[in-house]
Order: sequence, then C-alpha cells, then structure tokens
Amino acid sequence: MYKIIKKEMLTPTICRMKVEAPRLASAALPGQFLIIRPDEQGERIPLTISDYSKEEGTVTIVTQQIGASTAEICAYAEGDSFCDVVGPLGIPSDFTEIPAEELAGKRYVFIAGGVGTAPVYPQVKWLHERGVAVDVIIGAKTKDLVIYKEEMEAVCDNLYICTDDGSEGFKGLVTAMLEKLVSEDGKVYDQAVAIGPMIMMKFATLTCKKLNLPVIVSLNTLMVDGTGMCGACRVTVGGKVRFACVEGPEFDGYLVDFDEAMRRQRMYNTEEREATEHHTCRIGRGK
Repeated sequence: MYKIIKKEMLTPTICRMKVEAPRLASAALPGQFLIIRPDEQGERIPLTISDYSKEEGTVTIVTQQIGASTAEICAYAEGDSFCDVVGPLGIPSDFTEIPAEELAGKRYVFIAGGVGTAPVYPQVKWLHERGVAVDVIIGAKTKDLVIYKEEMEAVCDNLYICTDDGSEGFKGLVTAMLEKLVSEDGKVYDQAVAIGPMIMMKFATLTCKKLNLPVIVSLNTLMVDGTGMCGACRVTVGGKVRFACVEGPEFDGYLVDFDEAMRRQRMYNTEEREATEHHTCRIGRGK
C-alpha cells in the first residue's frame, strides 16, 4: 500500500498529493511517469511525476479532475493509501544524458500550459540544481488557475505568467510571450520544452519553428494503460508510428503529427462521459 502523506487542492479541480514510494523515488528522473491503481478494482491511471524526494522516499503527483478515474483519485484523503503505484516508467528527459560541462553552457525555456505546469517543475528543478539557466513561461485562463508559481520562482532564472484575461502577468498566449522574449527582448535559448494541452504544444512548436528554436514536447496526455499494449498512445513522429508510453513521453516537437494526436485524444470522449455520469450517480446514491 502507498500512503498519501500530504494532499492539497491547488485549484477547485486540481489536486496535489505526496505519496510514499521509496523505491520509485530513488530511481525517478525528470520526464518519467508512474501508474496508480487506487484499489483492486480500480483503473490503471498514468500520471507524470511532478516531484520526488529520494531522502523522504516520496513522489508527488498532480491530478486534474476531468473524468471518473481522476475524480476517484482526487477523492482520496491524507492517510489513505493507493493499492498500487508503479514506476518510474517512460524515457527520462534528453537533458539527463547530456554531459555536465556541455549542459552548463545551455539556456532553456519551458512553456507550460495549465496542469502541464506540474511536470515542468521537476525538469526545471533538476536543471537549476546543476546550474543551468532556465526561463519558464506559465499559461492559464485566469490568475486563479495558475499553479506552481512560488515553486517555479525558486528554481528558475525568470518566470513569466500569461493569462487569457490579463488577471495576472502578460495578457495573451504563451506563444505570444515566447515570441516577444526572443524577437523583441533579445533572449537567446538553445532549447525549448513545451508541456500542456495538445493544441498549445502544436502552436508552441509552430512558434519555435518560426524562431528557429528546437522544441521538445510531452505526449503524456495520450497515455491510457501506460505500457503501450492498448495502442491508445500511438502517434506519428517523423513519419513513423511511435508509442508515447514506452518510446516517450517526450518527442521532438517538429516531428509530431499533432492533428493526428488530437484526433486520437477525442476517441474515448463518449466512453469517458458515460463513465463520469455513472460515477456521479454512484456518489449520489451514497455507494
């Protein structure tokens, strides 16, 4: 059993949990994910690792309540335990393989959208601990939906907040901020990393192409069973079929067929809606 040490709601629908998982924490690297099974009858849910502590033996997950399974996870409380937590899974971020002396001379910019800010954090933290220069752009619809602001400020060189309504920071899209930083403010980056909604990553990639800036994207939102066996995470990258669960979740953004990936995301909308309605009915009956 994997005990929940701490739980907090970052927004009304986004929950952060610190979970006891010593062996997983000792092996985790940025970019990887884990699979949670809440109980013996529960669905296997892949979630990107949002932080980990080898000293405490804990991993942190951030879950956005968007369906029946994520609602079940968010319903757990401090002191409760998950039946299974498996990981770390997936291929770590590319920069973990770059020699320290080479990495020290690079400058990164991360573009985070919504709940995608959570998996950006351990990557920025890892680079910061190694003295790498990192800027971060966080995008959200409103100020109340911005997450990880204080945590990110502690581990990056510059943090830029973007909100659709202008309630905090720059009023506009993260892509407009990226273009402003490079084209108007003269910022120079060696590598961009974009994590968030698929549509955001698509346009972040298009903006990076315009700026001649390499970009890595995370296709974690495609994952279902976390092993590649279900085939739901199939995506075309560089003209070849790849599986986000076992060959990713991070890929060269220039090579990803985002239109195909977005179509694949919509495949299970009907089933998810029915499952959510059933889950709500069960709660209403007190079962």
